[in-house]
Amino acid sequence: MTRRRTLFTMVLTLSALGLAQAQNAATALPQVKFTTNAGEFVVELYPDKAPNTVENFVTYVRDGHYNGTIFHRVINNFMIQGGGYDAKYMEKTTRPAIKHEGAEVKAKGGPTNTVGTIAMARTNNPHSATAQFFINVKDNDFLDHRAPSGQGWGYVAFGKVISGMDVVTRIRQMPTGPGGPFPTDAPMNQVIIQSATLVK
Repeated sequence: MTRRRTLFTMVLTLSALGLAQAQNAATALPQVKFTTNAGEFVVELYPDKAPNTVENFVTYVRDGHYNGTIFHRVINNFMIQGGGYDAKYMEKTTRPAIKHEGAEVKAKGGPTNTVGTIAMARTNNPHSATAQFFINVKDNDFLDHRAPSGQGWGYVAFGKVISGMDVVTRIRQMPTGPGGPFPTDAPMNQVIIQSATLVK
């Protein structure tokens, strides 16, 4: 009887472990690995906080949009920006812009523009983000959403670098100058995103 009870307990334990692993897999946050000619880094995304922004970004990743693009704007002590131009400074075609969801992200306690977070770049129109993104290399709280008007819209952060921050630091410290259509802030030695792949 004791042996049967022990066996039954083991089966229950293994079943519980299997269920826990399945639940962990189901709730695992997506991660994107960027392989560049300056090294690799991995970004973890938060679809529970910024669902539309993450879906938009992941779709570009799956489509291979970022492969061969460059970090075209690098400002030390601010951010590094990429995802929109190839190595010849030709702007890549994008899908329609997405709706700004800064208020929703803020209400959910989502990420803010602190060191290592990734956010969507845009024009003065808050609802103009497409594929370009930037990675904060300092705490830029003035970029956070405050109100749905003017500069108060801010920029939607939707993930964070979880490994390879030394590569981001290397990129931020590169000498910059004119490049393509940009009169300043383009790395003198191009930083090329060789691939961006969904790894989780």
